[in-house]
Amino acid sequence: MKIISGNSNIPLAESIATHLGMELTKANIKRFSDQEIWVEIQENVRGEDVYVIQPTANPTNDNVMELLIVIDALKRASAQRIVAVIPYFGYARQDRKPGPRTPISAKLVANLITTAGADKVLTMDLHAGQIQGFFDIPTDNLFASPVLVEDIRNRYKDREKIMVVSPDVGGVVRARAYASKINVPLAIIDKRREKAGISEVMNVIGDVKDYHCIFVDDIVDSAGTLCNAAGALIDQGAKSASAYVSHGVFSGPAIDRINSSVLEHVITTDSICATPAVANCEKIIQISIAPLFAKAIRRIHEESSVSVLFA
Repeated sequence: MKIISGNSNIPLAESIATHLGMELTKANIKRFSDQEIWVEIQENVRGEDVYVIQPTANPTNDNVMELLIVIDALKRASAQRIVAVIPYFGYARQDRKPGPRTPISAKLVANLITTAGADKVLTMDLHAGQIQGFFDIPTDNLFASPVLVEDIRNRYKDREKIMVVSPDVGGVVRARAYASKINVPLAIIDKRREKAGISEVMNVIGDVKDYHCIFVDDIVDSAGTLCNAAGALIDQGAKSASAYVSHGVFSGPAIDRINSSVLEHVITTDSICATPAVANCEKIIQISIAPLFAKAIRRIHEESSVSVLFA
């Protein structure tokens, strides 16, 4: 078995390798002066199971292209099986046609990964579950909930005063699963989105008075919805508001919004490598998913069940 990292999230790849008792396979991934990507695998991978760890976060297009070229290099080097490990799958929010003459980019990226030569995909908390069907190769979609739920239990000892909140109607299934695991009530934010990136909180469904409210979501991007919803909860009498999200994108004004909001903290995984701004934000806490992915990779390599990790 070999573990190779692209440039998207080297710290996560190193941590996964450490949990597996391995070192990253040596590879030279660089750019020419015109920004073309060039890859050289510097170890023999013939007949090996090779796991390429590359979240396709910002810069999304560069990281997707880098993943494709690494896969192609491994295919031409006669690797036995190539598993694309994509903790954060970029373009996942483009999973359907929202209007006429628009693409389904998530399907296009899935086709590219398959055509490049990947034999399997391992990812986490896809924005929409049906994206698994976009791949014509086996796809395992892990959940960050075991890691995040454990932190909730450790951080909030008095669970009688906790309420899980879905930031929108579309996230109710996810929020209900979290609420069920820690046995607490559920509330829902009813919002209206006038256009992409801009949302307005309309109503809070549920009595949040005197509760410590915890948002759960898969992605926090510009943080507009999250911060507006947190303010609405405090206005309704909630004692505090915090958030647990699987993928911290934190684009545009996200950091400034979080710092100026009533949110106590935003806890996310390290599926996306933290920028200096994220690392310096006192309200943002990253939890490592390296042990989760290491277990999944070990089970895939040993041909044993991965579904036991979904609990």
